Amino acid sequence: MSTEIHSPSTMLNSNGPLAAVNPLAKFVAAAVIGVVLLLSLDWVSALIALGLELLLLPFVGVAPRKLWRMLAPIIIAAPFAGLSTLLFGRAGGDLLWQAGPWHITTASVSLAIAITLRVLAIGLPGIVLFATTDPTDLADALAQLWRLPSRFVIGALAAVRMVSLMAEDWRMLSLARRARGVGDGQGPLAAFTRLFSQGFALLVLSVRRGSVLATAMEARAFGSDIPRTWARTSVFTSRDAAFVGAGVLLAGLALATSLLSGAWNFVVS
Repeated sequence: MSTEIHSPSTMLNSNGPLAAVNPLAKFVAAAVIGVVLLLSLDWVSALIALGLELLLLPFVGVAPRKLWRMLAPIIIAAPFAGLSTLLFGRAGGDLLWQAGPWHITTASVSLAIAITLRVLAIGLPGIVLFATTDPTDLADALAQLWRLPSRFVIGALAAVRMVSLMAEDWRMLSLARRARGVGDGQGPLAAFTRLFSQGFALLVLSVRRGSVLATAMEARAFGSDIPRTWARTSVFTSRDAAFVGAGVLLAGLALATSLLSGAWNFVVS
């Protein structure tokens, strides 16, 4: 019995080199890098990790335009995280600028740089690795290798597939409302009202689709406690182990460089 749940979404690059790596290997590698970088607030470890990730980025096999669309949210968000730290971060060192509640010191500048680099270094591998992962392959790996309950795994897979439909639903709702002349008012209040109304319509549509999907899955015995069989076998090979080792090596290099330079700043110290 297969876990395939089809949707109009397509993978960014289903034939790239990372597509053949087991999803759990990608998850473990990204988790190791993230945990190591979260243990310290220094900019050295984040810079080393980010530099190594950028060096490996061309080998991902994703077209530059698609890669930019993937990374645009994190690239835009990281500077804002650094800016808030710069203006409201813990004061220390020499005062460089102050106006009302805002103050910039040498310590806040260093911390802002570290936060910006850290957001990029943690977010980049997670986005790239999971964007090259088929959700069905991930569900197969979680259920077969980590022995997670199949009912939970398949339900989560169905939810992920349904989320991919929301963008198309939003577009169709916009076109339908425009054709009916609904929400043509101008100004911020009209825009907010239009956004709220269309968002509520999307919520209703999503709940209805979820109810139909749940009923269909129950009818096909997806909710049964009987042990399942799987159309595709998920295996963890030596290539996957090597991928995890590469992630550990990257995190280890960033950690060692930070410790040797004396920049390591343990977050709980």
